[in-house]
Amino acid sequence: MISKKQKEVFDFINHFIKKNKYPPSLGEIQKNFGFASVSTAHHHVRRLQEFGLLSKEYNRPRAVIPFTQKEAIEVPLVGIIAAGQPIEAIEYPSETITIDRGKIGNSQCYALKVSGNSMVDEGIYDGDIVVIKKQSVAENGQTVVAIIDDNQATLKKLYREKSRFRLEPRNQAMLPFYRNEVEIRGVVVQIVRNIYGDILTTKAKKTLRTADLFAGIGGIRIGFENAGFSTVFANDFEPNCKQTYDINFKDSKLVVEDIRKIGIDDMPEFDFLLGGFPCQAFSIAGYRQGFNDKKDRGNLFFDIARILEAKKPEGFLLENVKNLKNHDHGKTFRVIEKALKDLGYHVKAQVLNSMEYGNVPQNRERIYIVGFKNKDYADKFQFPKPIKLTKKITDVLEDEVDEKYYYNRRPLYEKLKDRVVDCGKVYQWRRRYVRENRKGVCPTLTANMGMGGHNVPIIKDKKGIRKLTPRECARIQGFPNEFKLPSITDSALYKQIGNSVSVPVIERVAKQMLEAME
Repeated sequence: MISKKQKEVFDFINHFIKKNKYPPSLGEIQKNFGFASVSTAHHHVRRLQEFGLLSKEYNRPRAVIPFTQKEAIEVPLVGIIAAGQPIEAIEYPSETITIDRGKIGNSQCYALKVSGNSMVDEGIYDGDIVVIKKQSVAENGQTVVAIIDDNQATLKKLYREKSRFRLEPRNQAMLPFYRNEVEIRGVVVQIVRNIYGDILTTKAKKTLRTADLFAGIGGIRIGFENAGFSTVFANDFEPNCKQTYDINFKDSKLVVEDIRKIGIDDMPEFDFLLGGFPCQAFSIAGYRQGFNDKKDRGNLFFDIARILEAKKPEGFLLENVKNLKNHDHGKTFRVIEKALKDLGYHVKAQVLNSMEYGNVPQNRERIYIVGFKNKDYADKFQFPKPIKLTKKITDVLEDEVDEKYYYNRRPLYEKLKDRVVDCGKVYQWRRRYVRENRKGVCPTLTANMGMGGHNVPIIKDKKGIRKLTPRECARIQGFPNEFKLPSITDSALYKQIGNSVSVPVIERVAKQMLEAME
């Protein structure tokens, strides 16, 4: 997909040729745009070549030129084609488009403007133009112009099924439809992007597809969707998570299954893999057994590698505890990093504290691992800068709290009353003593909160001493107020929230990833 920057490069090349009567060099393109290296200019030129807008002869200077009339061909733009519900074709009787002759050879072709979003997973978007090779037959799985129902035209994947045809969209939100008779008017041989205006840039961001693995309750998904990505697949092993996940997301519901049992063909195509893979094997709380974890949780990383190798997405974001970096004297991280690099990814990793990078009052350090297939994207990518913490614990507290959360008149109260004294501070009961968090923020929320009340951070309010509620814990993780918590046990909710991520940190990283690709 052509970005706004590539459109600017294309315009610069045309303007340069008009002014100087010869094309610019890659070095001149780099200098004009202030790119960090010539390779960045080369990347943009290569993308313009791929979309049939430029010709470049290799091993020759100043060989970047728009296609000439000899290299190009005029194809008639004859109407609008529905990528959605079938419509009657709307004709443009005298318009044409110019494309690279090499893309179609001597075939008879025509072009149609796309209306609708049913083929977005095939890379065909509303407003694009498709070049159609005229033919009356098609193979299973080809994208065709089909005439059905009294001269109604539609753009779909075609499949033959015994005595009928299946016309299948490439959009998970849409269902296929079936006909006994279909007239084929041609197959798609080229897609011409609309490279003008900001509409494409916005659309491109919204259609970068993610697979949400080890999804939990969807914290990583929220961060990426806030940044403009779209989720096409979600998986977790924990059945309780499905209740929370599914009531908060309209599509791509949670698939509850052991990731080791998920077949590659069961997953749709996606652009980025997201995964907060199990951290217990590397965390202090999990006794840091790593790849030798008795429950095999450490080795689940290799299922991520298996999926990356098969699906070859553009990139990924992985999240884990900060101890992953130094586990087993750094050997564990080096194994992970090497595996990712061997798969062709350029990798960057950094430990970020939620209180410093997400403006949430929680001392939560996690390692974030970002990878891109494209080296230019990886070179441009930078983790977000620290931001000032303005939110306080008192900002996330509920006004009315059920009595069940208070320790008043309970056995533990006598051990807490002389230690938990300041409103606005967070405390922890450490089985034998009370520990105050002197940074004025909440300590790291963990899944252990679901194992017993003493693991939940403690505060004092106007009514007494109590533990944080699940809603307050969700707010400390940066979940929005409209995020729904289902009617399940508090212990399950505490575990889910402690296992999740700080949403604002994820969102900031996702936005930096998008910026690197512009």
